[in-house]
Amino acid sequence: MAGAHGLIEINTRLRADPGLQQAFGRAACAEQSVVQETLDACTSENVSQLHQALDEIYRSHSQGFRHDSQAGSQLLDVDLTGMPCGPKAAFATKGYFAGLSHRRGRQLGRVLATRYEEVVVDQLFTGNVQLIKALQPLVEAAEATLQLDEAKRRRTIIRVDAGAGTEDDLNWLLARGYEIMAKEYSGRRIARLWKTVNEWVQDPTWSERSFGWVSEPATGYIRPVQRIAVRCRRIDGTFAYGILIFSLEIQQVLTMLGWQAAQANDSVAVLLAYVTVYDQRGGGIETAFKGDKQGLGLTKRNKKRFEAQHMLVLLGSLAQNVVVWARQWLSCHKIQHYGPLRMVVMSFT
Repeated sequence: MAGAHGLIEINTRLRADPGLQQAFGRAACAEQSVVQETLDACTSENVSQLHQALDEIYRSHSQGFRHDSQAGSQLLDVDLTGMPCGPKAAFATKGYFAGLSHRRGRQLGRVLATRYEEVVVDQLFTGNVQLIKALQPLVEAAEATLQLDEAKRRRTIIRVDAGAGTEDDLNWLLARGYEIMAKEYSGRRIARLWKTVNEWVQDPTWSERSFGWVSEPATGYIRPVQRIAVRCRRIDGTFAYGILIFSLEIQQVLTMLGWQAAQANDSVAVLLAYVTVYDQRGGGIETAFKGDKQGLGLTKRNKKRFEAQHMLVLLGSLAQNVVVWARQWLSCHKIQHYGPLRMVVMSFT
């Protein structure tokens, strides 16, 4: 939170600032090498203990834990982001790292309470893990942190991308009572389903995109869902296709967007509402990952030992939440929408 992207900067940014030490009730700060050695000595038990401590902190200070599920649904975004590191680091494997096709690293899985911009869960995985494997442990961890009983799960929406869009994953979520917003995982199924659209509607805000209802019944899901095909024109004139999957009723979607209830009678507005509420994922968890990487140096601090790296990840999620809560504590309207980068720069300049 002091703007340091490397642990070595502890000596120049933390130890050199007596006022900062006093603000946290401390007389001094450990030397960077001692901090490094402490992290390297951490075990899986220490990681579990820090998880428990962060759960207690989250429940004490967060809006996400105190969310009134009777007043409106809680929206949780779930996703992974690549954490590149050296090839000799523990559990560093080849996997998906945007723009870095030959790098090795690990994956950070996150559950975000999107309405409040709070990190509910951060978990570290090996580099070749995809969301299809990480979804269930992440959601189960979020259930424990938020203490989601059956009634609360029915008032909770899980939004995921195509990485967790399999029938098995979505049926698991539906069986637990969640509402879902997702993308279809299977390329073959997408290629079949978009051809069943009877009428394509032009997106009024983007001339290169159109969408329409999939007419084939969704028989593979344990609860009723609706599916929308979306196509975007490529530079070469061909189309890229995707299938969105929703268990939400249109009234819930309109409420989330703040649109008028009467728009439920407009067939074009209904389609646009569903697509728009899924589009907002880009301003949710994707923005949170980007903000943490830029403002908190999320991918800059790497440790060879997996447990040491996991401890750093958890401390980073605590820093992210403290930045979010600080905006409330300061009660200054000007900074209410500042991201981690601007908050850090503002605090230490």
